[in-house]
Amino acid sequence: MLTYTTYSEAGGVGKSTLAANLADAHAQQGRDVLVIDLDPQQGSLTYLLGITVPRDDGEADNIARHLINRPKGSFTDLVHETPYDFDIIPSHNMLERLPSLLTQAEEMAEDLGESFNTNDRLRQVLADANVPDKYDTIIIDPPATAGPHLYNAVSATRSLVLPVEPTGKGIQSVEGIQDMVVNLETALEADIGVLAIVPNGVGQTTNQEQYLEQIRELGYNAPVVFGDRSALFEGCWDQRCTAFYYVGYHRTRRRDYEVETLDKIRDLAAHIQEVGDQ
Repeated sequence: MLTYTTYSEAGGVGKSTLAANLADAHAQQGRDVLVIDLDPQQGSLTYLLGITVPRDDGEADNIARHLINRPKGSFTDLVHETPYDFDIIPSHNMLERLPSLLTQAEEMAEDLGESFNTNDRLRQVLADANVPDKYDTIIIDPPATAGPHLYNAVSATRSLVLPVEPTGKGIQSVEGIQDMVVNLETALEADIGVLAIVPNGVGQTTNQEQYLEQIRELGYNAPVVFGDRSALFEGCWDQRCTAFYYVGYHRTRRRDYEVETLDKIRDLAAHIQEVGDQ
């Protein structure tokens, strides 16, 4: 089974865009894919994929309720189909209060003499719902901040795919990955793997090979590099769809560099499958 979390400590580097398009690419390769959106921001994976849910309805069942043991329905009912042959558990505004809600749930569990690990709730919820038996690929997209959203995502997946920006700040973030992984392993008491680092938005003025060499010297795998495809990915957000759908249904003429980008996404998905399925 392939499970991973898309994560970046910096916002705006294409984390959710990457998660959506990798899910599409995995599905194209015949996998049963579930993506879980833990990011409470309005411009999250749920928005990008055009999923309409009552995310501001506090009475509606949602993933946060299941994480704190207060569901209002079956876990199966949280799952929505997308037009891209994969499923999604959408975000909900209640996720904004997840840290305090988990703390309250932990305190109540302690009063009742029950165990409750605030960082391991998602893994337990997925196991209880037999999700690993229904899907062979799970991708989780938490917000770009450390905290219970990230800890639950990584505890459930034990693997990371990390988009980075091709700047000095981006290299600094790559250099800090080892510390971040060690910190996650310490917090979760589990081994965490990095399946791929994905340089995104590399321009022609950037020495791609030098940049990649720096990443590889740090011991990480960067199987593909994405150039500056702002128009393509902004188009995806405007039309609320994956890049594959956008190129197929919203472009009026073929652009070879966009077709090349789609091929790179498929190659990246195949690489992640090869590494992650081992």
